[in-house]
Amino acid sequence: MIKLYGSTTSPFVRRLRMWMANVEHEFINLEIFAGKDRVTLAERNPTLKIPMIEDDANVIFDSRVIYRYLTEKFDYPVPSWEQENQLTLIDAATDSLVQMLLLGRSEIDTSEDKMYFKLQRERVESTLSHLNDLVSQGTFEDWNYPSICLFSLIDWIEFRTLHDLNNMADLRAFRDNNSQRIEATATDPRKA
Repeated sequence: MIKLYGSTTSPFVRRLRMWMANVEHEFINLEIFAGKDRVTLAERNPTLKIPMIEDDANVIFDSRVIYRYLTEKFDYPVPSWEQENQLTLIDAATDSLVQMLLLGRSEIDTSEDKMYFKLQRERVESTLSHLNDLVSQGTFEDWNYPSICLFSLIDWIEFRTLHDLNNMADLRAFRDNNSQRIEATATDPRKA
């Protein structure tokens, strides 16, 4: 059986949990920053990051690589290049927000006028604005992996209060319109 390692609050893990709703697997919830779970993670994944999966003798790191691996394993449709670009946009915003969250938890003031912080804020704003436009154009109408990833990102932003989405009505509506899906409610980090 496939084992998915992660945490209930990670947007990268949540997207896989939602996408794998109909795939038999075991979810192993880890506290990745301390204790025995940190040791478990280090023993299996030298990057010390989640998500990762174990499938027989294969250990696969990174949500995008896991998605590709499972797509091939189960002979699911391969994403188009347009969808790959959508995933890159979603990942860029998520990566920047994860970095800013970790810096904030490390008691570093990310509101300072420093190049690194400005670049992250600029990337997030630009990417989310573009994703908002794509939603308004109907790009994410089908419930597929890119849509799941976008939902996970937007819901995580709201869960962690990471970015003001008041000027991005289409992203907020997209999240609201999909928030009652069974895979969304079953993986809601607020209920963990």
